[in-house]
Amino acid sequence: MIMFRHRRTAVAAILVLAAGLLTVTATPSAAVVSGPVIDQNFADPDVMKVGRTYYAYATNSDGRNIKWATSTDLVSWTVQESDALPTLGAWADPDWSFPPGGPGDHGVWAPEVFATGPKSFVMWYTAHDRASGKQCIGAATATQPGGPFVPRDTSLVCTPEIGGAIDASSFTENGRRYILWKNDGNCCAQDTWLRLQQVSADGLRRTGTETELIKQNKPFEGILVEAPTLWKRGSTYVLFYSANFFGNGSYVSSYATSTRLRGPYTKAAAPLMTTDAFAGTVRGPGGQDVVTGPDGKDRIVFHGWNPDFTYRAMYSQRLDWQGSRPIVEGAKVRYEAEDADFTRANARYAVGGASNGVVVGGIDFDDSRVTFSVYVPRAGTYRLYTRYANGSDAGAASHSLAVNGAAAGTVDYPFTGWDNWQVSERTVTLTAGTNTIAYGKGANFAELDAIDIA
Repeated sequence: MIMFRHRRTAVAAILVLAAGLLTVTATPSAAVVSGPVIDQNFADPDVMKVGRTYYAYATNSDGRNIKWATSTDLVSWTVQESDALPTLGAWADPDWSFPPGGPGDHGVWAPEVFATGPKSFVMWYTAHDRASGKQCIGAATATQPGGPFVPRDTSLVCTPEIGGAIDASSFTENGRRYILWKNDGNCCAQDTWLRLQQVSADGLRRTGTETELIKQNKPFEGILVEAPTLWKRGSTYVLFYSANFFGNGSYVSSYATSTRLRGPYTKAAAPLMTTDAFAGTVRGPGGQDVVTGPDGKDRIVFHGWNPDFTYRAMYSQRLDWQGSRPIVEGAKVRYEAEDADFTRANARYAVGGASNGVVVGGIDFDDSRVTFSVYVPRAGTYRLYTRYANGSDAGAASHSLAVNGAAAGTVDYPFTGWDNWQVSERTVTLTAGTNTIAYGKGANFAELDAIDIA
């Protein structure tokens, strides 16, 4: 069934809501991520602030087309009992479900809500188009953030010839509003493009030229990119997106940047959030949105699977910046060895299994150095993950380590064999801002693929 490939397929979960409301509060722990802020099915979150209140909206589940919740701090949330979108537009098939004829996902996905006036709110949502059999994007309006939103009779974006349209999001600049979305080409062996087009001031009509921004072309993206979120940092446009298969831990979030709204956009070399980047404390992070918190600091909200892969909970993490490079609190940041400064060492290309396919070796002399420049937003103790291969005949190997020019012991490598990339882990103390981490000759021989800092 083609529709099963879509990332938004909701997983049924049973919740009893006492007194009509459920208040969910994040519970701190020693994990990389302290835990979800909404620990129930709340996928593809979109967050809007009105006054002092944050409103979050999510993909259909628990019998509601659009779930919604409220918070004043982005941490403690109250999930509301009502459906923000109780009826769908005339163009949408309210009886469609997966599996066909049974209970489950009705294909009402990825809401985006924004204000066009003090008592005027617009919701964009994805639903199943009864005429074409593909997913399309519709619009609905309300006089208050919690709805009920009243749908428009006709769809806003419907392109069945390129697989349909999903995942609408909004961006405003210079008094103009734009819609971003994905053509759902992965349903039918086509490319998936993230697209941008201006809309009317009321958000109910597309105008002007449609622009293709990025499509899937990196190994970590699998067969698709989706869920666009556009954020401007200084003079740089940062396009967040999700990629790969939504239904397991391979789902990721990444980003691309441009100095022009319509591109061209340059993708990051490595994804921003992955299951591994969170050391397994979040599984398949994606469906992200960016919002400024009550403390004036940016945060990224996203979903991730629970341990049993039965529902996608909502997470909220601090979002820091190194210029236009986003850094998610608790997520590893990767630095490739080939991008480091190295002397009396050499890069080796087309290496199977290596991150980006390039490694640095020949760190065999007293004056050999591979020096990484790494950025952290706050001073403290960080985990240093060194991705290496050690094929020394003598067994264990090591590199000497210096942090900000001061000797910091060694990084030790058990025997792996060449081109068998494993991770050696230890702690380092870093200062706020840019730091140097330098590897030098140690015992026997090893090659460096990349390092991660968390």
